[in-house]
Amino acid sequence: MNSEELKKFAVDAGATVARIADLDRLRGIETMPPDLLDGFRFAVSMAVALSGPVIETITDRPTPIYASHYLRVNALLDDTALKVTRYIEERGARAMPLPASQVLDAERNVSYLSHKAVAVAAGIGWQGKSLLTVSPDYGPRIRLVTVLTDADLVPDEPLRNRCGGCTKCTDACPAGAIKNVNTDSHYASRDEALHFERCVHHVREVCARMENIGSSICGVCIKVCPWGAKKHAKAARPVSG
Repeated sequence: MNSEELKKFAVDAGATVARIADLDRLRGIETMPPDLLDGFRFAVSMAVALSGPVIETITDRPTPIYASHYLRVNALLDDTALKVTRYIEERGARAMPLPASQVLDAERNVSYLSHKAVAVAAGIGWQGKSLLTVSPDYGPRIRLVTVLTDADLVPDEPLRNRCGGCTKCTDACPAGAIKNVNTDSHYASRDEALHFERCVHHVREVCARMENIGSSICGVCIKVCPWGAKKHAKAARPVSG
């Protein structure tokens, strides 16, 4: 299967960025169920860029328009993943779309696998201090989805971490959850980067209970990241490779 044509199809289907991860880079990652990756060789990682003006409405808390935008972008990601799955299957390979946002274990706040880890392996971005995937073009102002496949594809390469000494997300986090620990590639665990329980408590017990929010979201670390800010952002345009 032509990898570039597949990525172009993903962009035409709704993704802003589409790249391919070699699943060998993710062997050993926690998945639900544990054998989720068995029989698959690659993953198509796709990102949809969030609206800049919507993100700019965030101050020290999420806003109603961000809450609505978040849900609609997740729906677009799921639709795009379904289209990519059909594209792959129509060409004789197997493919499995994983939901953009579905929590399977509420106590530990985990799902089928980490879309962020797949995106880092695929070179969509690097893992920031907030654990978010930071794209060089859009910063962390993206949402992600994954399609697993056994198609014969050419994977993309991961990117170098570029967070450096920046402390913007650490300083702005209303929960004081970000530890300001950097990584060359990825963290051994999320607790290495975050006081994770603080983040979860804040989005569930504070943000989700705000008027017209209703979702476990915050958005502050997304808003303040220099890689997503206007002075660093490039004009929004699809990127397929």
